[in-house]
Amino acid sequence: MSSPNQPVPFTADDYRARMARAAESAAEAGLAGVLVAPGPDLVHLTGYRPVNTERLTLLVLRAGEDPVLVVPTLEAPDAEQAVGSPALILRDWTDGKDPYAVAAPLLDAGGRFGISDNAWAMHLLGLQQFLPGTSYVSLTEALPMLRAVKDAAELERLAAAGAAADATYEEILKVRFSGRKETDVAADLAALLKQFGHSQVDFTVVGSGPNGANPHHEAGDRTIERGDMVVLDFGGLKHGYGSDTSRTVHVGEPTAEEQRVHDIVREAQEAGCRAVRPGTACQEIDRAARAVITEFGYGERFIHRTGHGIGVTTHEPPYMIEGEEQLLVPGMCFSVEPGIYLPGRFGVRIEDIVTVTDDGGRRLNTTARELAVVE
Repeated sequence: MSSPNQPVPFTADDYRARMARAAESAAEAGLAGVLVAPGPDLVHLTGYRPVNTERLTLLVLRAGEDPVLVVPTLEAPDAEQAVGSPALILRDWTDGKDPYAVAAPLLDAGGRFGISDNAWAMHLLGLQQFLPGTSYVSLTEALPMLRAVKDAAELERLAAAGAAADATYEEILKVRFSGRKETDVAADLAALLKQFGHSQVDFTVVGSGPNGANPHHEAGDRTIERGDMVVLDFGGLKHGYGSDTSRTVHVGEPTAEEQRVHDIVREAQEAGCRAVRPGTACQEIDRAARAVITEFGYGERFIHRTGHGIGVTTHEPPYMIEGEEQLLVPGMCFSVEPGIYLPGRFGVRIEDIVTVTDDGGRRLNTTARELAVVE
């Protein structure tokens, strides 16, 4: 039995299945295979989380072949401890030897490979020098949906992360805003995320007054005043999976205009969430939310995409933006976060993580979306 504090553990079979899907997807895309460097892709596919250094670590996935992980000899014991290691063949290399001589025989000398976006240039160039007939394309370009569809255990972790972010929001409403710096409230958010089980805090946006008109404003030394609208956007990782939620609060009673702008964003966010269903193109979520804001005359003040995927990182494909024709399928998880930003005055954003179900969408954030009044 699992709980928010004890999620269902991933098994070697889970990682074996993920690696097989990745190799098959690469073949379907016309690639000779997938090369995975340390980072979120490697964690997702193997459960192994090494430090990315000048020493080559590389997972090689090819359809019909056993997965092979090339590792430095001194790091092999750690690799053997990874949950996914029973599904792998380890090939180690020692300092002073050429790691590309170990990796090269695993590749098709004339093949085109998908490679992790965060692979070091020195490693890619080393492979190219050893195998000049090979070519490479980033995994985001070649296989953007590699991590997009989550299984039940992954959804459980995302739900737990979302619940922790919701608990954080409920508690932050109880603290004093007026007379304190944005950085003070940001520190409160970070502490609460950790209190509710996050191992990593990725961002704590606190945009008060005119700073709220900058969607990615980093909390600064501005003192929050009575009469301010305050955009809160925060998240990180719990059990290795992401949270990301936004709510906008007001210090004291809002003006009629502030309330109206907030109501428009809330209506747009509802429209975006209602549009989520299998078979719908990602761009339709953006269109649904954007249409509401445009109808009320604020279209030019909605200056970012409506959403982004989330999983082992807090930002990943798919993206809810015009031109993205990828169809939604059950298990995809992404944000729906429209906003209105009025330069020099204030901003409003409301964000939930939504997962696609068999017949629609389910929010992983459930806190109230009405404009909260704080002190």
